[in-house]
Formats: sequence, C-alpha cells, structure tokens
Amino acid sequence: MVNALLIILFLSDTYGGRVHDTPIADATPYPLPAGSRWLQDLGFLALTLPQVEILMPTKKPRGQERTLEQQLANQALHHRRLRIEHVNRSVKRCRVVKDRIRLWKDGVRDLVMEICCALHNFRVRLTPWQPMV
Repeated sequence: MVNALLIILFLSDTYGGRVHDTPIADATPYPLPAGSRWLQDLGFLALTLPQVEILMPTKKPRGQERTLEQQLANQALHHRRLRIEHVNRSVKRCRVVKDRIRLWKDGVRDLVMEICCALHNFRVRLTPWQPMV
C-alpha cells in the first residue's frame, strides 16, 4: 500500500512459491481509515473493504464496447496504476527481491522485503517524486 507521495506504508506477509493474490488479500487486515480511496486492478473483483471507496477499471462487456467515458476513466486509472508499478520496480532494484531467494529461516523473507521497501522510501524522501494525482 502506497500513499499519494508514493511512499510505501503497508506490506502484507510474504508467501513462498506461487500463491494467487486473492487469498493473500482475503487473509490480510488492511489498516485503512473510513473515507479512504483504494485503487485496485481487476484481479481483485471480489475484494471489498467497509467504508472505503474502491477505484477499479471498467471491464469490457461481452460482445460490446466500452463507452467513451468508461475509456477515459480507465485511462486515468491506468496512469495512476503505472506510478504504483514504478514503486514496484524501485523495490525490485534490490535483486534479492526479484530473484529466487533461498533463505528458509522464519521471518528472513519478510525482513528482506521490509529492508528493500525501506530503501525505496529512503530514495523517495531523498529525491521526492511528483505526487500522484
């Protein structure tokens, strides 16, 4: 979870192997205050949070086309989502996150991810990016 200044605020636990995002999201309590806005992609259609506005692109109806308003709204969400992908890329600068990690001791994978995210936050605070609109 990142804020408008693209600083990482929250991480879920890490999972080894191939685990789909939906069970991880269902098992994670998200610390969002009422009235927050949550930007998510179409992989989380079933995820709902109480008193949180969920922003999600509109799926194309089967056999039809999206309206111009829906296309423009999807483009705006895409540009915001792209900034979040830049945060992911910044964290993956640390190759230990991107490559296969063979540290099997309990808590080490979480610690590695926390350190890489802390390095991203340090880089952002050192040279801030433009805030996400």
